[in-house]
Amino acid sequence: MNNLPIVDTFGRVHSSLRVSVTDRCNIRCFYCMPELVKFLPQRDVLSFEEIVRVVRVLASLGVDRIRITGGEPLVRAELWTLISMIRSIEGVLEVALTTNGLLLAEQAEKLKLAGLDRLNISLDTVNPVVFQRITRRQGLEKVLAGIAAAKEVGFENIRLNAVSISGISETEIVPLAKFARQQNLELRFIEFMPLDGDEAWQSQQVLSGTSVRKLIENEVGSLVSAERFVPSQPAVDYHYSDGIGSVGFVNSVTEPFCHACDRMRITAEGKFRNCLFSSVEWDVREALRSGATNGEIENLIRECVTAKKRGHGTNDGEFLRPAKAMYQIGG
Repeated sequence: MNNLPIVDTFGRVHSSLRVSVTDRCNIRCFYCMPELVKFLPQRDVLSFEEIVRVVRVLASLGVDRIRITGGEPLVRAELWTLISMIRSIEGVLEVALTTNGLLLAEQAEKLKLAGLDRLNISLDTVNPVVFQRITRRQGLEKVLAGIAAAKEVGFENIRLNAVSISGISETEIVPLAKFARQQNLELRFIEFMPLDGDEAWQSQQVLSGTSVRKLIENEVGSLVSAERFVPSQPAVDYHYSDGIGSVGFVNSVTEPFCHACDRMRITAEGKFRNCLFSSVEWDVREALRSGATNGEIENLIRECVTAKKRGHGTNDGEFLRPAKAMYQIGG
């Protein structure tokens, strides 16, 4: 291993890793997965030890931010154990978790004690009827209880992530923004992307971040641009002019941010991806289970990142949808 940073052919230094720990989920959000799915057998999912080994290799190459995703990561048994293992790796500065929040109330304290730094909670609405329409399940009250529990055990960095979908979100944006302000939570709106698994996505379903921002300014409060502390962050953030709360916009379809992307992904089955929309994967699991050295794992990772394209091309007429849905890739 040469310990040089991981850089693609466009000069983008990669320091962020998203690790999917399962493809399983306890709800069925239509923008993420079909209603009927066949999940991976457990033997095909990376073990905690395998994940830690890959993270350790990457940390030695400058990857210092890790986000745990799924599926729904909290359905993975004793996830806090993995978080503790990753948090102890030299070079890792932050471990974050993306969750739908349904199981958060019962796990929040253990996650906090394990060293989890930040929570991203997916919440598209505070209306139980709309929640069921989007998720195909009930459970809004459990999510709200999870948020309350996370605050109670001392999590200070809690962000709500909401997907913006034309025809659904217009009535949900203002109540959600007001809820986030009342609860002193960050809020980010993410444009609907073609990763639903049913291939039903249409560009006219994208509710642009610009439209969402205008609605919030008209109905909630004026916004002022926030300082950008991490140049590679996907969101453009704002503060309310009265100083109460913040809101950000991930305009991944209408305003791609690929030029600053520093992210890599490992799927639950151990496939390395250089882009959410990639059509190619590199098999880390096979390398791990066939006795590969750390140097060989590093070479595989560098090969993957070297192959990264300039952008995801969702606005390109030749764009091809990924063969996998979001739940299979990891958010």
